Amino acid sequence: MYKIDLNSDLGESFGHYEIGFDAEIIKTVSSVNIACGVHAGDPMVMDRTVKMCTRCGTAVGAHPGFPDLQGFGRRQMQMNKGELKNYIIYQLGALSGFAKKNGTKLQHVKPHGALNNMMPYSEQYSREICEAILDFDPEIILVAPTNTMTLQMARDMGLRTISEVFADRAYQDDGYLLPRSFPEALLTDEDAAIERVIRMIKEGVVTSVSGKEIKIEAESVCIHSDSAIALRYAQKVRSALENSDIEIISMEKIWAKR
Repeated sequence: MYKIDLNSDLGESFGHYEIGFDAEIIKTVSSVNIACGVHAGDPMVMDRTVKMCTRCGTAVGAHPGFPDLQGFGRRQMQMNKGELKNYIIYQLGALSGFAKKNGTKLQHVKPHGALNNMMPYSEQYSREICEAILDFDPEIILVAPTNTMTLQMARDMGLRTISEVFADRAYQDDGYLLPRSFPEALLTDEDAAIERVIRMIKEGVVTSVSGKEIKIEAESVCIHSDSAIALRYAQKVRSALENSDIEIISMEKIWAKR
């Protein structure tokens, strides 16, 4: 039987501003990436989100990003050597405190937004992310996009890794995600996107925007949570995968079964 992790970015509310359908999506996915109060989230939201995860048995992960609350971490930033590493450690420390309070621990780290998009092209950023995890807790899994320099560097440095694919994003010929600035970057046909995910898991390939067949490694599928249809789509993806004899399990279990 095929196995896959489903992850989603949650804990993005802030103060009186409520974002997403966290309580319901947590019940649908197997791993959650929680904002750490820098690009989104705050201490109350972090605590509440971790608590909901522990009640549902959903694995907790950190979703660190650039210090860019106004831009939601989606604006590129150029950081001095060592600066990114410390920002990552700072955010891991914050979320791990709430994990400990709620009787759990961090399973993984998945960089957010512009940072996640920049790191596959930046040796400095990739290395500092890996070093931050190794210094903080080498048992934490790094989640990185499939086919990227970051993923290979993490493996070379001895980190535990999970290769991530996206349910609703288009891919380039080099196996990287097509930037959001392109109109075709986001897939709008839900059924076609789900069929593509099943093929990624079972066949290890995805068709690029130019029609080229790209080899990929699908160990976790990201389902975005910041749209009006996010909850319905997440439930639809889970149902389709289970009906295709694909078992949904956490990243930790994916790693253990290698």
